[in-house]
Amino acid sequence: MSVIVTATASVNIAVIKYWGKRDEELILPLNDSISATLDTNVMCARTSVCARPDIEENEMYLNGIKTSFDNKRLQTCLNKIKAIATLQKVVDKEFLSWNVRICSENNFPTAAGLASSAAGYACLVTALAKLYKIESDISQLARLGSGSACRSVFGGFVRWHAGGKCDGSDSTASQIVQSTHWPEMRVLVLVVADKKKHTSSSIGMKRSVESSELLKYRVEHCVPRRVDEMINAIKGKDFQRFAELTMKDSNQFHAVCLDSYPPFHYLTNVSYKIIDVIHKYNEICKETKVAYTFDAGPNACLFLLEKDVPEVLSLIKYIFPSSNTDYVRGLDVPKAEEENTFETFPIQPMEENKLQYLIYTKVGDGPEIHYDGPHLLNELGQPLNVSKT
Repeated sequence: MSVIVTATASVNIAVIKYWGKRDEELILPLNDSISATLDTNVMCARTSVCARPDIEENEMYLNGIKTSFDNKRLQTCLNKIKAIATLQKVVDKEFLSWNVRICSENNFPTAAGLASSAAGYACLVTALAKLYKIESDISQLARLGSGSACRSVFGGFVRWHAGGKCDGSDSTASQIVQSTHWPEMRVLVLVVADKKKHTSSSIGMKRSVESSELLKYRVEHCVPRRVDEMINAIKGKDFQRFAELTMKDSNQFHAVCLDSYPPFHYLTNVSYKIIDVIHKYNEICKETKVAYTFDAGPNACLFLLEKDVPEVLSLIKYIFPSSNTDYVRGLDVPKAEEENTFETFPIQPMEENKLQYLIYTKVGDGPEIHYDGPHLLNELGQPLNVSKT
């Protein structure tokens, strides 16, 4: 008989960025960070796990393709959870000796700057913790797989505390507010590219830590102040302040990348066009209605209030026209009270299909557990829909 646990978890979008580690092995960050967890109904990772005596070796399937289980961080998460289960004596030794089969899938681009690893590891450790019946701080376990994954184990707005202890025991995540605190908040994800980035986040961080003077100044002087101001803006639902802090922190993060040696970059010409459009739109509106942020990739995440979605979406469609019939995905878009053609907007449209598609979503809740539901394994713990390529 199989016990199969499936978990779903969403990506999180950092508004105060994590960039740089003080300990590579334990994945301990140089500074605190703050993020918004997005709606699992729109963007999520889904992972099914099973332990059985007839599984000959640990197995991992990602998006239907069998992959190596030699990934060190994957093994660390599994071994740590088994060690906690042994200490807590919540499952018998025979069950602990069985190998596991893990199947995971994402419904969004992987390794393109959309926090796929954060959702994936938050999902994985949530499912494994439930499978082995452990009681522990899930955020610490998720951090061992991917640093920002610790933020995806909570919904709403989340703070990752850098901590100061050498063993990382105080480097945990905590929820600032629940997803229901700011119900008007919406997010537009503009997918510029869904291919793997040239410089991985781990390589980029290491290079910045070794060479960027700006990163040192940011960690010591900028982030501590911004974290406090951002928490106040979120709790007070002060969108003007929230938006300004979000954009400034995104700009500074990408400036750190250029300040590193050799320099590297994640933004493209389309990314910079998005930045110009947002600033010009806010200037015309005489108030900040939209904020952009870019993680380690070219894709933009726009934060805005629900009432402004129709007009901003019309602007994006005007500047970035597309022949894609599935151009806008996610939540149903509210209807505009009046149509704005933006023909007098001072920035000219780009050629067609510079954006692949848009995802309209909102701030959502943390991971969910499913014993019965959309498993990726059958009742015998065998993977479904496995690719033969």
